Amino acid sequence: MNDYKDRVLKQSARVLDYILKGELTEADKNTIISDSIENFNNHVNPGWLKYRKSVSTDASFVEWADSQETFTDMHGHEFIDCLGGFGVYTAGHRNPEIVKAVEAQLHRYALHSQELVDPLRGYLAQLVSMCTPGDLQYAFFCNGGAEAVEMSLKLARLASGKHFYISTVNGFHGKSLGAVSATGKGTYRTPYLPIIQGVQHVEFGNSGAAEAAIKNLIAVGETVAAMIVEPIQGEAGIILPPDGYLKELRSICDCYGVYLIFDEIQTGMGRTGSMWACEDYDVVPDIMTFGKAFGGGVMPITGIIARPHLWTEDLKQNPWILGSPTFGGNPLACAAAIAAINFTIKNDLPGQIKEKGAYFMVELEKLKARHSILVDVRGKGFLIGLEYQTPEIGWSVSKGLFKRGIMTGGTLNNAKVNRIEPPGIISYQTIDTIIERLDETLTEVAHAFAE
Repeated sequence: MNDYKDRVLKQSARVLDYILKGELTEADKNTIISDSIENFNNHVNPGWLKYRKSVSTDASFVEWADSQETFTDMHGHEFIDCLGGFGVYTAGHRNPEIVKAVEAQLHRYALHSQELVDPLRGYLAQLVSMCTPGDLQYAFFCNGGAEAVEMSLKLARLASGKHFYISTVNGFHGKSLGAVSATGKGTYRTPYLPIIQGVQHVEFGNSGAAEAAIKNLIAVGETVAAMIVEPIQGEAGIILPPDGYLKELRSICDCYGVYLIFDEIQTGMGRTGSMWACEDYDVVPDIMTFGKAFGGGVMPITGIIARPHLWTEDLKQNPWILGSPTFGGNPLACAAAIAAINFTIKNDLPGQIKEKGAYFMVELEKLKARHSILVDVRGKGFLIGLEYQTPEIGWSVSKGLFKRGIMTGGTLNNAKVNRIEPPGIISYQTIDTIIERLDETLTEVAHAFAE
């Protein structure tokens, strides 16, 4: 029974040697590549390598290092990051200021005892309250985006004593059981049916449909706890809300005593050209989720913040009733988030993204005018969608860009749309390089599909 110990010690020591080495030999690099392919096929999920073919037919591209705007593979091939970890790297890859804060905290203590008061969690909650709109006040921290959505849904039920949720078709809120119940695409829901009951989906952008759903549920004796919505639908294909839509939802929720949840996991922390997307639409939700860029691209941390009247006596009497994630709000993650907030505001990252995003959009519109396979360009800040005639064209464009050293990616609920979601610190020179290589790629793909 103990024969595995020697093998595990030998293998773990070999991997640690790779991690701790300053420079890898060519033999090391080739071994890591072959090991990675074998390990993903045999111990992670063979489907992962098949999925990667949407970007490259060569599975040997293994990510190994990064710096601000770029990442490199095992052999030092550099790629401009135009995907940004699906919104994680707003402050750049391994931002030095954020890394410095995390390293300092690591040398003090890494995780908390779970029993004593951990000051960084309190400081971070205060900062989130200070930089979010309206009277959003009480924060709860966790580890992943779906977990934050779960907390928002649970809080709405706890605070209201009501049951139903309204969500939107093609909305994306994560893949845990409660979050996928609110997600609006059958591909992710069907394998788990029947899932959490009491979720009704309505068309995004149609406030009348939301009001009708709420009214009809109340009319038949149901109660509605909350409506959850992304200010801008990300995975649906970067779908912006119609003018006045979010304000109308706010009024409808107020009228019927329904809490309004904004899922800002992808749009928050400057991604759309303001600190939070809800600020652009002049709406204060009752609960807001945040994540992705919140950890500064260095540590995973997500959470929710809510208006004070949702923090009921039940929550005050039993602080753990909402949740008690072991690693939620840990000191390392909080240090990263505090540094990320500081960097974002000190450098007016939202303002930078607003200006650079406008420049990017102008250049992309020029490409659209020249290339008929690019049928739409839409977005806000550095959350931009490029829609093509077919998913196959979109995949070919991704591959063509990857071949030219640009990493981009599709949107999960709309295969015809590729996203432009680069780090917020990206330079104008790099934007020009992306445009130039995209122009070349569109020409190449259009020619291939015309044959």
